[in-house]
Amino acid sequence: MQESGEMYLETILILGKSGNAVRAVDISDKMNISKASVSRALSRLKNEDCIVVDDKGHISFTEKGRIIAEKIYERHQLITEFLVKLGVDYQTASADACKMEHVISDKTFKAMQSLLLNQNNK
Repeated sequence: MQESGEMYLETILILGKSGNAVRAVDISDKMNISKASVSRALSRLKNEDCIVVDDKGHISFTEKGRIIAEKIYERHQLITEFLVKLGVDYQTASADACKMEHVISDKTFKAMQSLLLNQNNK
């Protein structure tokens, strides 16, 4: 999956944490992207069997979509925490994590995760 698709899935996950139904307009507002661009992206995500949209425009995940969204979200959270522990301010760390979460290998991510876990258990 392309980085942009992962970003949309992560945004849907974050918006859904509020407990409200997620709609295309919510994604457009959150990501500051045109409604037309969001519509095209959602169409691709439907074709990739990552989301479903009901007749009211409410977006929900398929199992495949939820797995991808949660993986990207977890990476974002952990990379942000890792960078903050290195002394990077939170805002910069979060912005950098947003870029890194899409390209970091599973091996490197697991090493970062292990290091943070060991530090947090001390």
